[in-house]
Amino acid sequence: MDILSFGQLVVSGAFMGLVYALIAYGFQLTYATSRTTNFGQGELVTASALVALSITHLGLPYGLMLPCGLGFGALAGLAMERTAVRIALQEKSEGWIMLTIIVGLFIHSTCENIWGQADRPFPTPIPSEAFQVLGIAITPLELSVALGALGVMGLIELFKRRTLLGKAVQAVAADPEAAGLMGISARRAVMLSYALSGMVAALAGILVAPITTVGPPMASGLVLKAFSVAVVAGLDSGFGAILVGMFLGGLENLTSFLVGSGWRETPGLALLILTLAVRPNGLFGRAAIRKV
Repeated sequence: MDILSFGQLVVSGAFMGLVYALIAYGFQLTYATSRTTNFGQGELVTASALVALSITHLGLPYGLMLPCGLGFGALAGLAMERTAVRIALQEKSEGWIMLTIIVGLFIHSTCENIWGQADRPFPTPIPSEAFQVLGIAITPLELSVALGALGVMGLIELFKRRTLLGKAVQAVAADPEAAGLMGISARRAVMLSYALSGMVAALAGILVAPITTVGPPMASGLVLKAFSVAVVAGLDSGFGAILVGMFLGGLENLTSFLVGSGWRETPGLALLILTLAVRPNGLFGRAAIRKV
């Protein structure tokens, strides 16, 4: 394999890895405020992409479809928090694990009943013709994935650091009890984190759908890889998720080319097992300090 072929595989995989990182960032958003993760995140990716597809079929332009799809994702995230997480947190139980899985299965079944099981092409005004950069082919669709993923993650981080509401969310993430004493509602912070997580899932679905097609099974593989990225990077490191996601995407492409497509899932599982064995808090995660 020559250097250009190697670079092509790595670069193409890294762009797809940014989709993993974006979904992983959704896991991190909810974990920061509530110490919960939405195991129905993949179904939010699928449902949002299918809703966005239906909006385009109504004749609305891409510029209107995108905010409508993101809005649906945010509402779906809020619904997930209300139905599967809030009661479990109030009872201080781990019931959110099964409840998010159950709600996710319900969403998956609903998508199959409404849109069927077949994969569908997702129309986009973004051209698919590749251009060359140092001999490596890059498509505008891949660039849109990179710009969308990095852009929304950057905007959310700015929101958290530069706005009063964002700082309140960070206060809840740091110490919910102390935040409550200062009049900050932990429940509202959790609601906001789930809304943002749902919006991130929607964006991931809309960005990747023109590349992979859209259908009920589309996110099953994506969300498993995204969860691996979140755990390997650490559930409190957005920057780490970007690095790990791009690395995993490139490694998957190389493994598929050198060993065979049947081994494509192996790098993610291997990284997950190795990280849990050696550094359970993730490569970029911080060890939690508990006072007793």
